[in-house]
Amino acid sequence: MRLNLRASSGDYDIIIEKGCATSRDGIGEHLIAYLKTRSLSKIYILTDTNIDRQGLATSEYSYSQVLEYSLKESGYEVYKRVIQAGEASKHISNLSGIYDDLSKKGITRSDIIIALGGGVVGDLAGFVAATYLRGIDYIQVPTSLLAQVDSSVGGKTAVDIDSGKNLVGAFYHPSIVLIDTNVLKTLPVREFRSGMAEVIKYGMISDRDLFESLEKIGNDHMDQAIFDKMDEIVYRSCSIKKSIVEEDEFDRGGRMVLNFGHTIGHGLESYYDYKTYNHGEAVAIGMYEVTSLAYSQAMVDIGLVKRLEEILIKYGLKAKSPVAIGKLVDFIGKDKKVLDGYLNLILVEEIGSVSIKKALVSCKGIEFI
Repeated sequence: MRLNLRASSGDYDIIIEKGCATSRDGIGEHLIAYLKTRSLSKIYILTDTNIDRQGLATSEYSYSQVLEYSLKESGYEVYKRVIQAGEASKHISNLSGIYDDLSKKGITRSDIIIALGGGVVGDLAGFVAATYLRGIDYIQVPTSLLAQVDSSVGGKTAVDIDSGKNLVGAFYHPSIVLIDTNVLKTLPVREFRSGMAEVIKYGMISDRDLFESLEKIGNDHMDQAIFDKMDEIVYRSCSIKKSIVEEDEFDRGGRMVLNFGHTIGHGLESYYDYKTYNHGEAVAIGMYEVTSLAYSQAMVDIGLVKRLEEILIKYGLKAKSPVAIGKLVDFIGKDKKVLDGYLNLILVEEIGSVSIKKALVSCKGIEFI
């Protein structure tokens, strides 16, 4: 399966195919074929400790080793930097070490960076690529479900600072995205559930059929039934994001709908100092809480609230926030969607239909206006 995203900096392909990043043949057909169109000699792989040791049960090599060896066999000079898995590695304080390493390895603007990992690796590599030497090309090879359906596509890159998550970033698109759903076979159950939160989001904001198919499958782990449909699930999710990004590449309006559940979710992550809930888990709670808030103000039907809660539970996700929304106000107030003192909240009034509503944030909580 292949999508082509039209961006201001140029079009790029999103390839969704089992084996395209975990087999030497798949890498050769897609990644190396793409690289041969470029005049470069050095490739810098950024990955994390999980991907550096994980691989398919049928392979004696880890995912990063398969990629590294395949590139070296094709004649490229390959360097690899392994960061500690987890959100802490995306802190701005870790950038200088990567920049220094790129410089010492002699990486130039004619070379390329490959992000092999989940959302943290993709965000970090993308921001490094956007800023090192004022811009160097990079490739996304997402290995988590959340990264495959969301963060690897669309050109948003960012790092965290002490004040909050993703507050320093850039719009910078990859040259190509290779999505291999085979890697999801080794994904921890918690990470699978986290990714499914984003898939459910896409169904809620734009695709009733996708949402209803997820209701029918409804399990909280990666079994064969859902794995067989995973290429289609990823394709439909990426298709929705592609269309929205092409209409609003720089997040000045319509692209905000992709943040359904994220405002409260980010506040919850920050409240717990990113140590209790991962991104997908927090987004799941955020989707439920903002929908419940809308119901309390007679903006949506109770049936929608219950249906959302039920599907989240089916996929092993919590729906209700463990803390009152009023306690998250200080963290929500730093959200990038706060404009002119108002908060732009994303609201799904019925499955497949989404809108942007203004709200006030105070010590009492959030109120639509």
